[in-house]
Amino acid sequence: MWMGDYPVQPAKSLKTGEELHQIVDEDKEGLLGKNIMEKFGGVLPFLPKILSIEKALELQIHPDKDLAAKLHAKNADQFTDDNHKPEIAIALGKFEVFVGWKATPDIQALFDVLQPIQKFLPNGKTHFNNETLKQICHNILTSSDASIKECQEQLGKIPREKFGKQAYILDLLPRLQGQYSIEDPGNLVTLLCMNFLTLEAGEAIYVPADCPHAYLSGDIVECMARSNNVLNTGFCPRAKRDNIELFTEALTFSPHSSKDAILGAAKSSKGKMGKTMEYAPPMSEFSMLKTSLQGGENEAHERIAGPSVIFATSGAGKMKAGGEDFDINEGYIFFAGQGVEMEFFSAKGLEVYRAYAE
Repeated sequence: MWMGDYPVQPAKSLKTGEELHQIVDEDKEGLLGKNIMEKFGGVLPFLPKILSIEKALELQIHPDKDLAAKLHAKNADQFTDDNHKPEIAIALGKFEVFVGWKATPDIQALFDVLQPIQKFLPNGKTHFNNETLKQICHNILTSSDASIKECQEQLGKIPREKFGKQAYILDLLPRLQGQYSIEDPGNLVTLLCMNFLTLEAGEAIYVPADCPHAYLSGDIVECMARSNNVLNTGFCPRAKRDNIELFTEALTFSPHSSKDAILGAAKSSKGKMGKTMEYAPPMSEFSMLKTSLQGGENEAHERIAGPSVIFATSGAGKMKAGGEDFDINEGYIFFAGQGVEMEFFSAKGLEVYRAYAE
């Protein structure tokens, strides 16, 4: 579910049916604020979403600004803008995800002892670095279906103790094979090279541009810079895979451990009653507030000098904004222009997210 002004899937006013970008266009500076106008033009610089993931989404990267501009100029039908797309994902419950690269010694440990995957090593390579990982990824993605299938069949027969602390690979391998196929190279890239994380409600990750990732299962709040550009190379039919050379050349190597992928939350100064946490990724396009109220509690937000999108993920309550009172229940979504004071109250409990820029 998209909740922004991006033209592919624009949010609409429940009252008037107007698309959000049309509403913003009527009073850009009044709604976005001067600072956002100067930095990002007359659009929302972020795009919030809700994702409910039943099976693995594509193994993908989102190109950085330079690459996005080149791809958009060459093929505007597929790459519909020239912007980058770093993003965050916040778990609403159990959330399984592949993101970024394992620590290099952990990857090398697998290739040192697992004979079936050694055919993907660059010739004569014994010392692992980021270039080695890029070449391994390329070799897996360009292998034939028969080669990928044979490798996975052989991996499944190796004793569990050979995998050491990464024996979870044997548990996930048949699961991934069942979702797509035993010929899908995404099974090997994710399991051998990428961090596998299981997050609980409230935990989050940050995915920079050009970082490989694949969301496996769970319900999440996602927010990203305003873009829809993506390169897919796994967990999809061969015909839907994008250019492998382009994908592997664009790869970057941050995060390079599971710990580095985590985006922490801290108490936000924007919550006057101390009921609001903030997820602040290292980018200028947005931050995300999460207000959690128990029954009988209330919270007030400081004025924000930029636009925001507010949505309730659970519970029910009341919201006062711009001098008006609103019901805010699970699934309700609001757009607020810059400088609007907000208060929240709930008799039985309420969780509200607020993506904003200023």
